Amino acid sequence: MTHLPPPEEKARTVRAMFDRISPTYDRVNRLMTFGADQRWRLALVERLAVSPADTVLDLACGTGDFAELCRARGALAVGLDFSRGMLERAAARSGETSAWVQGDALRLPFRDGAFTVAVSGFALRNFASIPPVLAELARVLEPGGRLGLLEVDRPRNPLIALGHRAYFERAVPVLGGLLADRDAYRYLPASAAYLPGEAEMVAMLREAGFHHIRKRRPMLGAIQSITAERR
Repeated sequence: MTHLPPPEEKARTVRAMFDRISPTYDRVNRLMTFGADQRWRLALVERLAVSPADTVLDLACGTGDFAELCRARGALAVGLDFSRGMLERAAARSGETSAWVQGDALRLPFRDGAFTVAVSGFALRNFASIPPVLAELARVLEPGGRLGLLEVDRPRNPLIALGHRAYFERAVPVLGGLLADRDAYRYLPASAAYLPGEAEMVAMLREAGFHHIRKRRPMLGAIQSITAERR
């Protein structure tokens, strides 16, 4: 908890942090998760049945992993992030500059019902407040539009939870410090404290206008993969 910024500084601090780590972000993610992060994303895209008929918003897109997977299935995908460094990496990876938008998740620069699908990976805990972000996602999704959220979670099994804490809270900051930025990889495990519990998350989604909420728990419960539908 000591590595979390005060609420009034969170947005500025997190933006600056992601700008700093953007050059090494992909490489460190693959190493930290042993490449499983891409499998989790792909599984979520498949559950959402993304197809050429879809227009997808990749919210807090980072370097564009979700957008890339959706485009591979023929969809039109737009990525939005508040970190200029991340967007520059996304543009360099994709060779496409017009599909990346710098913006605020609390005030999305898109019309109502602009998208059929919205996805977001490992970003909920970085927002200043989650409910208004979910409300904005509901606004820009058409009725019946699909939402997919990928985040860290807390394993329910006590033994697994013990091992997860040892890796996530101790090993990740050390490895992140060696490979990239020590302060960033102290913040990222600590930021799980911002995440609501399962019942609260479901209530937030319903309040925002979603139903048919489903949750899966990859990696023995250390990850949560949520799908929902816009009413």
